[in-house]
Amino acid sequence: MSLTVIGSGAFGTALAISLSKSHDRITLWGRDADMMANMQVNRRNSKRLPDVTLPDNIICVSGRLPTDDEIMLLAVPMQTLSGVLESAPNLNRKTLVACCKGIDMATGQGPSAILKQAAPNATPAILTGPSFAADIANGLPTALTLACENSGNDLQNALQTPNLRIYRTPDLIGAELGGALKNVIAIACGAAIGAGLGASARASLMTRGFAEMGRMAKALGARSETLAGLSGFGDLALTCTSDQSRNYRLGLALGQGQSFDASVTVEGAATARATLQRATDLKIDMPITQAVVALLDGTKNIPEVMAALLARPQKEE
Repeated sequence: MSLTVIGSGAFGTALAISLSKSHDRITLWGRDADMMANMQVNRRNSKRLPDVTLPDNIICVSGRLPTDDEIMLLAVPMQTLSGVLESAPNLNRKTLVACCKGIDMATGQGPSAILKQAAPNATPAILTGPSFAADIANGLPTALTLACENSGNDLQNALQTPNLRIYRTPDLIGAELGGALKNVIAIACGAAIGAGLGASARASLMTRGFAEMGRMAKALGARSETLAGLSGFGDLALTCTSDQSRNYRLGLALGQGQSFDASVTVEGAATARATLQRATDLKIDMPITQAVVALLDGTKNIPEVMAALLARPQKEE
């Protein structure tokens, strides 16, 4: 069997490496023609995963989006997902697995809605959960959530590899919200640690942030058990506690008053703004998300947002 991975960043490359252990051929597509030609010849993603060798059955390509395989994994940034799908020649009857985490700024939609609009006759799915690209690429054990309304068993089997354990759920909304919203909370946790507020403050932000995630998920029809699983709680725990997370590192920079590399994709920044707008429209109370947006926009500093959070009315947990 063969599969296609769209997106040659660290995560897309890592998925291709892991999947190559279970399939005859993996096609890895990237936008940069020179980079993909270099990867094909030298068998390394020197920019994103320089220490890992690409197996011989990974074919690195660019140019026109390859759509020969039935299963296509879309490991591209959330804000570019719509554009990538628009450039695909034919997605009818494909299984499209979004591997990005976030909310589209232009539409306020998650990846499943974008997949359904771009390819109504395709099967949409979400692959998400606590995972760092380097761990997957190096063959370390990783558990992920696969959200798919139809044909979940077959897809689950197709994506299982020696180091990837896949858990299945039909809850697309819950899976994608967990993956998106935990990035916002990770920025808050990074900011707390960067500002020297301590591990106790981080634990509080993680816990109350998880409550915010649950309120949004409930309002949008997600299952509470989905948020309590790998795609919600699991991903939150990983992203809020490791500087391998770009969202956490952005928060650290905000807390330390330092600049952050603008070339690094940080999904949580766009997601925070889109989430706050959605929460405002739905009248959902999300004070930590509001605080993160204020920090990102520079309208408040760390002492001001912390004072505002601590001064909120007393309530039952």
